[in-house]
Amino acid sequence: MDNLELRTEADAILAELVGAPGARLREDQWQAVAALVEERRRALVVQRTGWGKSAVYFVATALLRRRGSGPTVIVSPLLALMRNQVEAAERAGIQARTINSANPEEWETIYKEVEHGETDVLLVSPERLNSVDFRDQVLPKLAATTGLLVVDEAHCISDWGHDFRPDYRRLRAMLGDLAPGVPVLATTATANARVTADVAEQLGTGAGEALVLRGSLERESLRLGVVRLPDAAHRLAWLAEHLDELPGSGIIYALTVAAAEEATAFLRQRGFTVDSYTGRTENADRLQAEVDLQQNRVKALVATSALGMGFDKPDLGFVVHLGSPSSPIAYYQQVGRAGRGVEHAEVLLLPGKEDEAIWRYFADTAFPPEAQVRQTLAALADAGRPLSVPALEALVDLRRTRLETMLKVLDVDGAVKRVKGGWESTGRPWTYDTERYAWVARQRATEQQAMRDYVSTTDCRMEFLRRQLDDEGAVPCGRCDNCAGAWIDASVSTEALTGATKELDRPGVEVEPRRMWPTGMPALGIDLKGRIPAREQCSTGRALGRLSDIGWGNRLRPLLAENAPDGPVPDDVLKAAVSVLADWARSPGGWAPNVPDASPRPVGVVAVPSLARPQLVGSLAQGIATIGRLPFLGTLTYTGQGGAHAVRRSNSAQRLRALSAAFAVSEELADALAAAPGPVLLVDDYTDSGWTLAVAARLLRRAGGEAVLPLVLAAAG
Repeated sequence: MDNLELRTEADAILAELVGAPGARLREDQWQAVAALVEERRRALVVQRTGWGKSAVYFVATALLRRRGSGPTVIVSPLLALMRNQVEAAERAGIQARTINSANPEEWETIYKEVEHGETDVLLVSPERLNSVDFRDQVLPKLAATTGLLVVDEAHCISDWGHDFRPDYRRLRAMLGDLAPGVPVLATTATANARVTADVAEQLGTGAGEALVLRGSLERESLRLGVVRLPDAAHRLAWLAEHLDELPGSGIIYALTVAAAEEATAFLRQRGFTVDSYTGRTENADRLQAEVDLQQNRVKALVATSALGMGFDKPDLGFVVHLGSPSSPIAYYQQVGRAGRGVEHAEVLLLPGKEDEAIWRYFADTAFPPEAQVRQTLAALADAGRPLSVPALEALVDLRRTRLETMLKVLDVDGAVKRVKGGWESTGRPWTYDTERYAWVARQRATEQQAMRDYVSTTDCRMEFLRRQLDDEGAVPCGRCDNCAGAWIDASVSTEALTGATKELDRPGVEVEPRRMWPTGMPALGIDLKGRIPAREQCSTGRALGRLSDIGWGNRLRPLLAENAPDGPVPDDVLKAAVSVLADWARSPGGWAPNVPDASPRPVGVVAVPSLARPQLVGSLAQGIATIGRLPFLGTLTYTGQGGAHAVRRSNSAQRLRALSAAFAVSEELADALAAAPGPVLLVDDYTDSGWTLAVAARLLRRAGGEAVLPLVLAAAG
């Protein structure tokens, strides 16, 4: 078959795929398809969001399958992307199946369908590549029979980029195991020159130089603007005033789960049909929210980055950011959700004063120092058996998410291996790449500065973003607020501002208690394991707010910052704490008169000792006691053992190790508890891991407290 006949066949497949008779591949799309089907090459396609990368690999799949090739394997990061792609494939008669954490009951059936040639496309999440059974039993068969390997969102392969995911590095092993002549397609819309070179190098390993097809990242449909407003209340009020003016339906991005939930609650109060979409959203609710947005049953999803790569709604009319992401590349990726299939879409950034504090709060993601890595390797080597992540937590002072990421990197580097039961050392030599890790850390700082510059620039905003991605053709767009003049009305009414202020001023979030001791404590010489006995647990508590929210979080972060001076609790904060206490008393199970299933009223107040903020915690506890007409029973004694205040950001095992002997109940406090048996309020400034409250509650309950009700100023998350 000559090139013209192949092109005609490819265009016919595309017409079926998009449901448009007469549709034709663009020349750049055809170039990619031809490279895969005719030349059986490895190619990296770096093209803007909405360019049509999925059309390339589905058309190539159909052509290759007709010529006797095995199934296409697509490695794709998000369930939303997988669902969209399966639907698109079916329109073209391509049988596609997906392997992910949401359908384990289907895996065996799917494996058999692939083995019998009944499946044309298998979509796999990158995390599945290093699942023990999949890696050892399924992946070798796939590598031997695959007709085309597609790596979607390929920038995730590179740790030079903004969104490195260690699981993607497992692809190197699969690339090496592919049969000779199997084409490979990697696609992304967000790769600068360095990331592009890194990904291309990895693709070409053992198979010659990879073909790089890089296009313009211009998005003609997007009009970019920045709306500067004084504070979070003004930003919410602006949304309430102007959301209806934005075209169609869209996405409102927030930096934190708490901020997304706050904005959702406020907009619903104002009569808008919106849904929240975050890492805390249940999978079934996520699915429904996606469908509702696709079908324009909601004006917007208020989302965190959980709704990111891969969500495809061609007529999405706007993207608004409540707060600046920490990377202009991540920002370009998120705004790229809009305007794919419409001529005009609005993209607006509403930066906040709290943005950089939130960046710092979530910045604990850099690769750990060498000493901690070596400590982990030594622990695995000494164990002589696989260790689970919870078991490792007892031996290594790293938080779980950071520990898991580090283990995945070490796995890719060949120093450790995931096996049934956890992780084990391979015994292979391993070198700590100090220069590379330091460069990546500096790159994060550079990205943050670039985001500040994006907000303040008077030059073209689209050109700015394209240059961040090393798009050599970047020129002024002529549409953004800097090119064409500001078109955004930044005004808000007094009524809307009052409503937003009231919403953000409302204090009070629940604090869930710890119910299980961490794994591995006996190995540390601490006899705590399994479920915490009900008679020793604390009750569900309350906090004024979360440090990550845009209401009380903005007020509490300066008060609880590491370098903040100690002092008496501010009057407005004390007043809010009393308000939370009053609402708590009136809630179901509270202790106010006429409350359903009422609990006994607290008999007194106990404070947690604080080394950093003794005046703040002490005055808070005393103030609550005075206003609530409760006796102040005293403060737990700080024993000085364990370094309790030095490991706030540690994992659970290390935190509990430091706290287990840190406090004691004095004779005076014990006598006070015995004299007035009943529930006690336990007052502290902050709870992160929850172990300070758990240890303190255990002591108080053993000393005679019938229940312990924690009340803190701020909760993490």
